[in-house]
This record gives sequence, C-alpha cells and structure tokens, in this order.
Amino acid sequence: MRTHINVTDLPASGDIGKFYIGNKTILIPEMNRIGSRLFAATFRSFGIPAIVLETYKGLDLGMKYTSGKECYPCQMTLGDILYFIRREQECLGDQFNPESYVYFLPESAGPCRFGMYNTYQRTVLDSLPGLKKLGIGSLTTEDGYSLAGMIPGNRLVDFRKAGYLSVLVTDILERLLWRIRPYEKKVGTADDFIDSAVESMITLLERHSASQEFNTIHDTLEGLVEKGLDIIDPTVSRKPLIGVVGEIYLRMHSSANQDLVRNLERHGAEVVTASFAEWVNYVSYDGMRDARNKFWAALRLGRLAPVRTSMKDLISFGTDYYYQESRLKKIYRRARTHIDLACDHKINHLERRLDKEDTYSFDIGTETGLSIASALAYVDHGYAGVVNVFPFTCMPGMMTSAILKPLMNDLGVPYLDVACDASVQPGREAAIRTFMYQAHQRNEGHTKFGFSNRASSEAPPGGRTSTRMRA
Repeated sequence: MRTHINVTDLPASGDIGKFYIGNKTILIPEMNRIGSRLFAATFRSFGIPAIVLETYKGLDLGMKYTSGKECYPCQMTLGDILYFIRREQECLGDQFNPESYVYFLPESAGPCRFGMYNTYQRTVLDSLPGLKKLGIGSLTTEDGYSLAGMIPGNRLVDFRKAGYLSVLVTDILERLLWRIRPYEKKVGTADDFIDSAVESMITLLERHSASQEFNTIHDTLEGLVEKGLDIIDPTVSRKPLIGVVGEIYLRMHSSANQDLVRNLERHGAEVVTASFAEWVNYVSYDGMRDARNKFWAALRLGRLAPVRTSMKDLISFGTDYYYQESRLKKIYRRARTHIDLACDHKINHLERRLDKEDTYSFDIGTETGLSIASALAYVDHGYAGVVNVFPFTCMPGMMTSAILKPLMNDLGVPYLDVACDASVQPGREAAIRTFMYQAHQRNEGHTKFGFSNRASSEAPPGGRTSTRMRA
C-alpha cells in the first residue's frame, strides 16, 4: 500500500483519473439523496472539502450537450455539474477557479456505457471556456474503487472502512423509511423523521469517521431504528412486498425514476429496493472471483508472474469482501433487534441462485446478474411482485427484462419494467395500478407469506420477523 503521493505520477488538471485531492473540493453527483450526503460527510471528516451537487435542476443543460443516445444518468450527471459551474461562476465571478475542484465520477469496466460517462463529459467540459482545468476524479471497479492516489496512502484503509460504513448507514435509513412509511400514523411523519436522522448521521460521520470511532455511530443508528418503530400504526395489516431491482443510479434517484417507490406505496405496496451495499459487495466479490480464476489458469500454465499477481489481487479483493460482509451482518443484526428490516442479499448466495436457475452467469458481468438473482431471491422470500428499473435503451436492463419477464410469468409473479428517460410516460400510472392489483391478488392468495405489524414469534421466509416487535 502506498504511504506517500508522487505528484508526477498523477493525472494533470483537466484529465480523467485519480487526482491527489490536497485542498481541492470534491464535487459529488447525487445518486442517492441520503447516501451522497453521508459519503460527502465522510470526506469532510478526513479534512477533504466535499459538496453534493444539486440534482435535476440542470437537466436542460445536460440534454443540451447530449444527443439522447446516451444513458439517462449521463444526461443528469452532466446537467448537475454544468448547473453547479454556472452557479459558481455567477457567484464568484473572476475569482472562480476550475482547478479548485475535482468532479467525482466513478466508472465500471465491461460493456455498460457507464464506463464512458467520464470520457464523454470530459469532452463536453473541454469544449466550454475555462473548464479544461476542472479534473474528473474517476475510480473504477477494476481495482475495487480504490482511492489510492487521491488521498495519502496511510489513510486509505481508514477511509475505505468509513466510506463503507456510510453505505451501510444509508441502506439502513432507507430501509427503515420504506418499512415505516406505508404504516405511519400521520402522513409525513416518516419522511420528517428520516430527514432528521440523516442530519444526525451526517454530524456523527463528520466527527468520528476519521478517528474510526464507529461504535458511537452504530449506537446512534440503532437508537434511531428503535425510535422509528413508534411511527408505525400496529393496527394496519402488512401490505404486499414489492422488490425493486435494476440499474443502480435510476433505482436510487427518486427524481429520475419519477418517485417510483412512493407511487408504489400510494397503491398499497411496501417496497424494498436492492441496496447500495449490494453493488459495493458485488464489485469486491467479482474482483475476488476474477482473481481466483486467473490464479488457477496461470498455475495450470506454469506462469509464475501472473500467479503472484493474481494471488495478490485475490487476497486484496477477498479481504475487502469478507470485511464488508462481516460489517454488514453486524449492523443489520443490531437494527433487526428492533424492527424487521429486509436483510441484504449475500453475493455468493445470489450467484448460487443464478446457477440453480441456469439462465445467466456472473461471467458475463454487468448488473444483469445481480438483478436477475435478486428478483429470484425476492420471490423465494414471498414477495408479491418485482419491478425492474433501467434507463431507456440500457443493454443490461433490457437483458434483465428479456430473462426475468418469462421467468416471473412461469412463477406466477407480477412483474413490471420501468424504462426511464426525461419524458413523463402517460401510461406509467396505469401500468403501476395494474401491477399492484395483481400483487394484491397474489398476496391474498399466498397467506403463508403474510406479515403483521404486531408482535410475532413466527418468522416468515427470508427471516423477515424481528426478535422484538411491539404491538
């Protein structure tokens, strides 16, 4: 692990890559309303200025500099950064210095167009006066989103632990919101409670992330989960569970998916969306899996140098993966002491579920494998329906649809594709209403999967009942 930064090894301003942040301000696009703010708080704890970009206000700008053939998230993130720059220029005037910022835009390997966002957006920024010196800080799935080169090497492990904790806190708060909002005694109480909880966690992450004082964060989060239970009206029966899978940005960005979760709730659903941690864990698991395959291939061929390289990668990715799984298990165990939040999927279980169905393989890559396996896991746990969210023309999303639609049909499980772009599709409301009617019918026909908001010692499939529920 690097213990110092050699500036000559790093990209120059205006490039794409891993910039030594120094006193620059990190600009973070809002993928997830809660998660982006908690991640920014983690940066600030380490003395790195970080701002979450206002989102969806610059969509017209994003569309102006794109053709429409790009993924919808590309238009949104481009619009977010252009909107921020315009506002900064208006505010600071001649004092605006693009070299003072690093635009944080990770990428992924493989066929998904997400890997080309930063290259395209670099071209757009270079075409605008004075913006060639605004760097794009890009992490990649190929090295497990390592921040090596951006922050001092002696803080890399600490930051990775703190960053992953921010991801777990995000997932717990979101799942708490989805668990309590459909049953709140007074409309709006759940949203207000979570907004207040987010502010509390931002303060704690800023104060304790760098010092690795995680117990304080865990204790406060557990207390918030316990308080959240008081919002539930225990007389309201449990509603049909709907699992949401698909492209990570759109399923988490409520404006981009036209507030899908709330619309499903409005028609009587309790919704669980695939988590942020699931993708982070998948990246580590896939890296470990790839390194293991390369190790055995090199060993069979007697190629010692690739054997050593792949062994090093196997240990690195494996350490990340098993650490992440252990932290995830611990934080969910504490939260579920008070309320039956949906458990997260273990990635190796998802791969085995795919292999059992023999319809797709992790060898192919992209989020398709995760989406298909997660949907099947939801069905196994008694969910009443599955929704697949993806950008219009998204290849992984359409592959997921092509495989899941007939699978769900054979299983008798209601299924809905939600393809998103900047337009408001007039038929979506009717499609959601029809889908939820089918989900209610399935829920009523599968009483063995019924849940209650009252105390129960009987655990339904998937371990959804808590060890302590109050009536």
